[in-house]
Amino acid sequence: MAQIYQTENFIVEAVEQPHVTRTDGGHLKISPKVRLIDRTQLSPKLAIELMRLTMLVGKAMTIGLNNRGIDVGRINYQDNGNWSVFKPEGPYLHIHLYGRAKSAKIHKWGDACNFPHRETGFYDKFEPLDNKDILEIQKQIEILLRQDKYQASEWGL
Repeated sequence: MAQIYQTENFIVEAVEQPHVTRTDGGHLKISPKVRLIDRTQLSPKLAIELMRLTMLVGKAMTIGLNNRGIDVGRINYQDNGNWSVFKPEGPYLHIHLYGRAKSAKIHKWGDACNFPHRETGFYDKFEPLDNKDILEIQKQIEILLRQDKYQASEWGL
């Protein structure tokens, strides 16, 4: 996975084998640096940091991908972990950010996303975000971080 951004406690990455192909809106993932089973294990401070990060990255993803010609109209934020129940280590906390493009061909605008198991081959031809997309999202994160709304002090962090 290509790292996009990180805080003291979380990492934001572009997914190499996305659940949503690039032109349908793309796929990012936010994970804590320490393995947690689910959000109930977050401290109040970490919960606030994660909420701030989802908002920051979701906004940057929307602006950045629109700047790159992908007409993202909204972001779906999902805390899944369903496939990990079959792994010995079990599920872990991570938040998926699925861009929803108005011109999407597979995960069509206005429809719920469809996420069959990976071994079905459904995702085999899905394209990850490219380096220019990642750079544009990073640029937008830096711009947004200058706004009062995203200042850590505004969030009590």
